[in-house]
Amino acid sequence: MSRRSGILEFAVLGLLRESPMHGYELRKRLNTSLGVFRAFSYGTLYPCLKTLVANGWLMEEPAPDAETAPLTGRRAKIVYRLTAEGKEHFEQLLSQTGPDAYEDETFAARFAFFGQTSRDVRMRVLEGRRSRLEERLEKMRISLARTRERLDDYTLELQRHGMESVEREVRWLNELIESERAGRDLKGSAPGEPASRDTTSGASGGLPRPGGDPRPDTPDDTAT
Repeated sequence: MSRRSGILEFAVLGLLRESPMHGYELRKRLNTSLGVFRAFSYGTLYPCLKTLVANGWLMEEPAPDAETAPLTGRRAKIVYRLTAEGKEHFEQLLSQTGPDAYEDETFAARFAFFGQTSRDVRMRVLEGRRSRLEERLEKMRISLARTRERLDDYTLELQRHGMESVEREVRWLNELIESERAGRDLKGSAPGEPASRDTTSGASGGLPRPGGDPRPDTPDDTAT
């Protein structure tokens, strides 16, 4: 399984832990709450759902209005529900704090579900991400110092922009880590409790939507 497929499975399990959904609802939540999934299609989502069902982590149920579907000539919607085994598997994934948890491709998805993650795991992931970025920043500074004289003004400015972006994220991580150490969650939860959900983003502890609203989706009431 590719890393991207693993991230998608993680995000689907996390969203379905909140409530059962059909395919279109899932795709909309993934698009609006997790920017990393904006470009993926139904052709990516449904094989993932089928795999999770086959593994026993999800179950398929007819939607509440399924009885009316024949009257409209449409196929009945299928609702996906997290099983007990799926919940246990997701909790195992949440507890992982190895390098994969703070790589570029996975950190945003992990952070979006910090509201369901214990404080000690959040700390390890945040500190791991900060350490990784500090290493990257040092390499960027060394590289810039070595090549500065050979770069034209625009390439030099691009390199500076990249460094500034990493520096901003390091400062942001420092603030988050300080809040965690002080026992403060983003929504003011009591020490030792999971962070409160960020209801403004549509996902548990979700990230703000980068770059404004995503392009609109076309509803697909025939999702199965």
